[in-house]
Amino acid sequence: MESFLLQASLYLIAVVLAVPVSSRLGLGSVLGYLVAGIVIGPVLGLAGSETADLQHFAEFGVVMMLFLIGLELDPRALWGMRDRLIGLGGLQIVITALVVTLGALALGLGWRTALTLGVILSLSSTAIVLQTLTEKNLMRTAGGRSAFSVLLMQDIAVIPILALLPLLALPGARALGRADGGGTHAGLGLLQDLPGWGVTLVTLGAVAATVLAGQYLVRPLYRFVHRARLREVNTALSLMIVVTIASLMLMVGLSPALGAFLAGVVLANSEFRHELESDIAPFKGLLLGLFFITVGAGINVDLLWQHPLTLLELTLALMAAKGGVLYALGWLFGLRGQNEWLFTLGLAQAGEFGFVLTAFSENQRILPETLSQSLLLVIALSMFLTPLAFILHDVLARRARDAGDRPPADEIDEQQPIIIAGVGRFGQVVNRMVTMSGFRTTVLDHDLNVIQLLRKFGFKGYVGDPTRPELLRAAGLDQARVLVVCLDDRAAAVRLVDYARRQRPDLHIIARARDREHVFELYRAGANDILREYFDSSLRAARYVLENMGLSEYEASELQKTFFKLDRAAVRDLAQVWIPGVPAEQNPAYVSRARELNRDLEAALLDRFSETRAERDAADRAAE
Repeated sequence: MESFLLQASLYLIAVVLAVPVSSRLGLGSVLGYLVAGIVIGPVLGLAGSETADLQHFAEFGVVMMLFLIGLELDPRALWGMRDRLIGLGGLQIVITALVVTLGALALGLGWRTALTLGVILSLSSTAIVLQTLTEKNLMRTAGGRSAFSVLLMQDIAVIPILALLPLLALPGARALGRADGGGTHAGLGLLQDLPGWGVTLVTLGAVAATVLAGQYLVRPLYRFVHRARLREVNTALSLMIVVTIASLMLMVGLSPALGAFLAGVVLANSEFRHELESDIAPFKGLLLGLFFITVGAGINVDLLWQHPLTLLELTLALMAAKGGVLYALGWLFGLRGQNEWLFTLGLAQAGEFGFVLTAFSENQRILPETLSQSLLLVIALSMFLTPLAFILHDVLARRARDAGDRPPADEIDEQQPIIIAGVGRFGQVVNRMVTMSGFRTTVLDHDLNVIQLLRKFGFKGYVGDPTRPELLRAAGLDQARVLVVCLDDRAAAVRLVDYARRQRPDLHIIARARDREHVFELYRAGANDILREYFDSSLRAARYVLENMGLSEYEASELQKTFFKLDRAAVRDLAQVWIPGVPAEQNPAYVSRARELNRDLEAALLDRFSETRAERDAADRAAE
């Protein structure tokens, strides 16, 4: 018991220390888990023989992840994305697998091993890429959307890959592995004497059984349990679904991840989908993190020190080959400039599913142990290099902006008193309301697809970079009365406000801010009205809370107006003590002033509430 608690403490301490540091450095949580495993395993030697047993337990994190992925894959939504999924994503997997297979054959490997390597290395890191795209606000770009489509197709492809990999095992190899005591499914398989094609046939039968069970058994069972209205019972049922399906798959010698994914897809349109997600997600995150730690602890660092240049060359060759395929496919599907480089550099690494498939292939005796260890190192190194690839994309994007590498700007044939720079979701709403109120606008955006979409719905817009001085002058900056800055790039928004204020001191500038720090930057640049992205919607939500706590609509509305007015004044006050580049909590003057303003705001709201309550009481007495 003491040994178990000591090991549990060790793994938890490693997670708590390594993962936040990795995330703060922009490397992502997956790399943090891998580093934590490497430190407590090969580097410090603190992780012992329990790592292999722990990895089998932690593999349920992968099972749960695939179950949650299945829950997200609404069949109707998938059908709507079929062109990008099947076309772009499918071609990426097939062509990349073929290129890597040919490279492995050139290195002297057998065709079964080479094809297995090609399939494994064709996948990219969903966890790292999606997190980075979200953090950098690149998900809504054409390159980001294309990358998401490919990642989604790769996640789906893991399932048939798991089903088909046994076909690549050498005849008798799987039986030999069982005789040696290897294989994750040792002792549980009911298909020990079947050849690879027999395993595949049984897999297809298990697929059908899982779909039918999810449709006709799980739904009624969940409705029955849900009537008890006990949170812990619902959680137990969610875990039971995943664990039972995994156990049944193991009993017939199949991948538990396969059944979990299919069950998730079947339940994607069910009325309890979101509750399933909330019940499973915490267990998935913890077990998946534990899985990556055990992978890191099991990495053969001695092998890395013995052949560092060879492994690095193989990693760079892999990323170059994948990058070449991605660049060609991106061009074929209409990506250009920054979007094509984002798509290429963002997906050039191997992915976390590579660890899963490598372990599975080794257990199935498709890959020898020595090759598996080298493969794990190549996958890990490519993931470690991914942040550098995104940094390279940022450099290329900056150079492209400086060189004017954008679609040719439209010739602006008219000038209006209102200029709207950037027409994403925020800018579209502003433009619709203003134009429908009878005023004319000049809309600028550098994304050709966005402008074309705008024109389809009857709104006029021009392609061009709103931060370019010549384009602003052509749009009528010298005569405009209002400039609305709705750019997604916060630095570009500040530059635009600063330039427009220097050119037109009398111009009224309205700007959207990402957060309070962005408010301060825009305020100092010269914006008149600054709207925090979620501030107004948050105030409306707070107003609904007050109304449901017994306040009248008038009282809640007055408190909302008071809070808005005073908070706006407070932000301007805090801007005077804000220091660029210094976190607010590390600025004593800022913290002190913020506390004072919060006390003043609380007192003002209480006073206003008393006034509105007195007004209501007086009105009630007058009515009597």
